Order: sequence, then C-alpha cells, then structure tokens
Amino acid sequence: MKLDLVAIAPPDFDIDVTLAYATEANLTGQPVYRNAECWLHREAADKLAAAIALARPLGLRLRIFDALRPVEAQWALWNARPDPEFLADPRRGSPHSRGVAVDLTLLDGERELDMGTAFDAFTPLSHHGRTDVSPEAQRNRLLLMGLMTSAGWDFYRNEWWHYQLFDQRRYPLVSDADLPRPMM
Repeated sequence: MKLDLVAIAPPDFDIDVTLAYATEANLTGQPVYRNAECWLHREAADKLAAAIALARPLGLRLRIFDALRPVEAQWALWNARPDPEFLADPRRGSPHSRGVAVDLTLLDGERELDMGTAFDAFTPLSHHGRTDVSPEAQRNRLLLMGLMTSAGWDFYRNEWWHYQLFDQRRYPLVSDADLPRPMM
C-alpha cells in the first residue's frame, strides 16, 4: 500500500514529540511502541503545521502524545481497556490508525499547560466544556481547541487532547508493516 505519510519531528516541525505509548507511562503499563516514530498523513501534517504556526506568536508550542497508531497498537490499547467512551473499537477503526488524528497539549517553554487532567485520564473530567476543572485549565483547553480548530481540525468531545480530520473515514487503516519504519 502506498501511503502519503510524513514523519513529524524537528527540525521540519517545531514540536515536542513525547509519545506516551513508547513508554511505560500509559494505560497498558508497558511500551506499546518499540520505536518512537511519529507519523501523520500529509493532509493532517499540513494542518498540524498550521496549528504550530498559530501557537508560535503566543509563545507556545505543541507536545504530541500520539499520532498515527498502527492497527496492532489500537488492539493492544483496546485489549488493555475496552472503553468506547475513550478508545475507538479497533473493529471499526480509529482515526489514529488512519494517520489523521493527534493527541497533544500546549507547552509554555518546557512546561505543559494545566489542562485539568492528565493525558489519557479516562474520566468525565477529560471531556471538553467541563466547568468543574480550574478556570486556568478551562482557558487552556479552549486555547488549544481554538488553535486546532482554526487550523482545520475537528475535536472529540470526550478528550481535551484529541483532534482529528473531519473526513477521517476516507483514509485507509494503517498496519505496522505499512510504515516506512515500523513502530512495533
């Protein structure tokens, strides 16, 4: 399969890539990715570049927790925690497994802005529009949403960190073997 994937890494992208699933600090308790490769479909990469450009004049940068997630990785997450409120059922396919979704936060220098919960906190407090997180966290979530939606991304209402392309189903699912350099 010929995929139009772009490696998301400095210097091409002024971004901090900290892939949670390449470490033990994720919902499985062990690394899901053997190689911390960060990929997006070219159209998603272009929208990410637009979001980076919008954040720059504010003195902010983006930190990516996850981007393209091979189908095999989606199954690993689903098998560890089959929760359709926070994870796409791999039988339907995740936008991450199509290379058109990104999980991220905002950085001020090296400091992550307070978003009210940690990444992958599978709790209703992670939903957008929560007024029971601090006013600072509410502002930071809305700032991230404003940057990402202005750059052409859609948001997922249950996760403040998740953004995807609007027409994600038109992109094919990607397996680890399809990647230029395998992740798993």
